[in-house]
Amino acid sequence: MKKILGALVLMLLITACNSTKKTVGTKQVLVFTKTMGWRHGSIEKGVATLKEIGAQEGWQITQSEDSLAFNTENLAKTDLVIFLSTTGDILGPDQEAAFKSYIQNGGAFMGIHAATDTEFDWPWYGKLVGGYFKDHPNNPNVRKASLRKATPHVTTSMYAKIFERTDEWYNYYNLSDAVTPTLYLDETSYEGGTNGDYHPIAWYQDFDGGRMYYTGGGHTDEAYDEVAFRAHLESVMRWLMD
Repeated sequence: MKKILGALVLMLLITACNSTKKTVGTKQVLVFTKTMGWRHGSIEKGVATLKEIGAQEGWQITQSEDSLAFNTENLAKTDLVIFLSTTGDILGPDQEAAFKSYIQNGGAFMGIHAATDTEFDWPWYGKLVGGYFKDHPNNPNVRKASLRKATPHVTTSMYAKIFERTDEWYNYYNLSDAVTPTLYLDETSYEGGTNGDYHPIAWYQDFDGGRMYYTGGGHTDEAYDEVAFRAHLESVMRWLMD
């Protein structure tokens, strides 16, 4: 009887532990789209695109605008957190603590477009994302520009060394010296750039125990129809979860 009871206790403990672990064999991706400021009309297209990528790769993509999704139990099951054009103050103190703990325990974070227009009053997040949105060109805000690859990286392998894209190009402030850029904007190719010769538009870093990648494209619906940009997003997701 004691042996049976011991086995039952062991099974219950294993079940309890597994309930907070990531699902074996299936990558779990949380796409957070909450906005407390400007809301991009392309968010829904971006979510659909990420879900299409997930379906192709066998990843489970879960979209949410509920800050309460940022809790220890839920994040323990999550392989990658994506902020897709989030804006403003989107997490409360408890959610911030849970997200910070997730990163410190080896979590992965991906920011797309307005993820830099988020949590301006949370210095830790500013360091994680690598810089903050300052402004962008106006009249029109969407422009064709020339981009240049930095040191070769798997996440930009789909692009030529120098190429053109049309998007809304952010200027940034508080750019971290710790990030490694993968793509730069050539400000001589369009009007409205204010970062000068050093204008990264995509970058990554290891930070506080975790890993992050930010890419500045994704303002328009059309961006998510671009074969190369979709491949870029997919490659970033795969790289962060490897």
